[in-house]
Amino acid sequence: MLVDETFKQRLRRLFSVMIPILITQTAIMAMNFFDSSMSGHAGAVDLAGTSIGGNIWMPVFVATNGVLLGSMPIVAHLLGADQRQNIGKVIRHTLFLALCFSVAIIIIGVLFLDTLLTHLQLEPQVHYIAKMYMAAIAVGIVPFFMSTSMRALIDTLGHTGITMKIYLLALPVNAFLNYCFIFGKFGMPALGGIGAGVATGITYWLEFFIFIWIVHKLPTFAGFRIFKDRFRLDFKQLRENLSIGVPIGLAMFMEASIFGVVALFIAKFGTIIIAAHQAALGFTSLLYMVPLSFSMALTILVGVEVGAHRLDEAQKYSRLGIAVNMAIAVFLTVLVYINRPYIAMLYTTDPVIIQKVVEFLFYAIFFQLFDATAAPIQGILRGYKDVKATFYSGFFAYWVVCLPLGCFLDFVMGHGPVAYWQSLDIGLFFSAVFLTLRMLWLQRKLAREQV
Repeated sequence: MLVDETFKQRLRRLFSVMIPILITQTAIMAMNFFDSSMSGHAGAVDLAGTSIGGNIWMPVFVATNGVLLGSMPIVAHLLGADQRQNIGKVIRHTLFLALCFSVAIIIIGVLFLDTLLTHLQLEPQVHYIAKMYMAAIAVGIVPFFMSTSMRALIDTLGHTGITMKIYLLALPVNAFLNYCFIFGKFGMPALGGIGAGVATGITYWLEFFIFIWIVHKLPTFAGFRIFKDRFRLDFKQLRENLSIGVPIGLAMFMEASIFGVVALFIAKFGTIIIAAHQAALGFTSLLYMVPLSFSMALTILVGVEVGAHRLDEAQKYSRLGIAVNMAIAVFLTVLVYINRPYIAMLYTTDPVIIQKVVEFLFYAIFFQLFDATAAPIQGILRGYKDVKATFYSGFFAYWVVCLPLGCFLDFVMGHGPVAYWQSLDIGLFFSAVFLTLRMLWLQRKLAREQV
C-alpha cells in the first residue's frame, strides 16, 4: 500500500502544479484571441494591423519570457537544497534583467519598427495600425516582464494557483477594456485595432500591481524580502541567470519564429490555404498548452528533487509526467482524428476551407504526439539545469530539419502546402528522439556520480 500511496501523492502533486499552469496559459492565449477577434469586428484593416503587430511581438515576447523563466530551475534547486536565503537575490536579478530587456526592446522598437513595417509593404492604414498597436503594448512591456519575474518565484514555490487566479481575473478586464477602446464605449475613444493594444498595456499594469502586492504582503513570499532588501548587482548571479535563461529563450524563439517563416512560405498558395493553415495551427496551439503545462510543472518538480539530491524521486517524477502527458495526448489525438470536420467548422463554414483544415489536422495529430514526448522532456532537462540540450534540439529540429525539408518537399517533390506540416512532424520526431536519449544519458550519468 505504501507504494500506491506514494504514487498517488506524486500524481496529486503533479496535477496540483500542472493544472493551474494550464489554466494560466489558456487565459494568456484567450487574451490574444480577444485582441484579434474583437479587432476583426472593428474591420478587416484593424484585424490585419493587429495580426501583423501580434506576429512581430510574439517571438520577442516568447524569447524574453523564456530568459526570465530561466530563474525557475535556479529557484527550484535552491528550494530543494534548503537554501531559501539565496532565492531573493535570484529574483531581484531576474527583475533587473526584465527592466534591461524591456528598455532595450522599447529602444529597438523606436529605432527600427517603422523600417521593418515599411519593408513589409503594407497598406498605409494597416502599417499605421500595426505600428500604433505595438506602441500601445510597449506601454505595458516593463510591468509585463516584471510580472513574469515574480511569477517565476510564485510558481516555483508551488503556488501556481495564485498565478492562475491573477490571469483569470485579468481576462475579463482585458475583454472589457478591449470593448471600451476598440469600439469607443463608456466615454473612451474608438481606436479600432489600436485600442486592443491600449487594453493589453493597461491589463499588464493591473497584473503587475497585483503581483507586487502578493510578493510584498503575503507571508509565504514576504520572507524573501524581494523589495525590502537593497539590490546589489552580483555579476556571478547575473551570469547564472543568463547562462540558464538565454538558451531557454533562444529555444523558445526558434520554436515561435519557425511558424512565422512557414506562414510566409504557405502564403503563396492563396487565401483559402492561408485561412485553413491558420485555423489548424490555432487549434494545434490550443492543444499544445497541455504538454507545455506539463513541461513547466516538471521543471519545478524535478528541479526541487535534484536540488535536494533526491535523484530517484526526480526520475520517478520524470517518468510519471511523461506517461500521464502521453496518455492524455493519445486520448486527444483520437478525439481530434474522429472530429476533424467538426473542429474545422468552429473556424469556418466554407466547405473548401473545411476540407483543407481537415487535411492539415491529420498532420497535426502526429505533431501532437511528438510534442507530447518532446515538451515534457524539455521541462525535465531544464529541471536538471541542462538547458543547452533543449536549445540544440530546437535548432536542429526546426532550422536544420524542418525548414529545408519543407522546402524540398514543396519545391522539388511537389507536395504543396502539406509539405511544411510533414516537415514539422519529422523535425519534432527527431527532436523527441534526441531529447529522450539525452534525458536517459543524463539521469544515468548523475546516478553513477551519486554512487
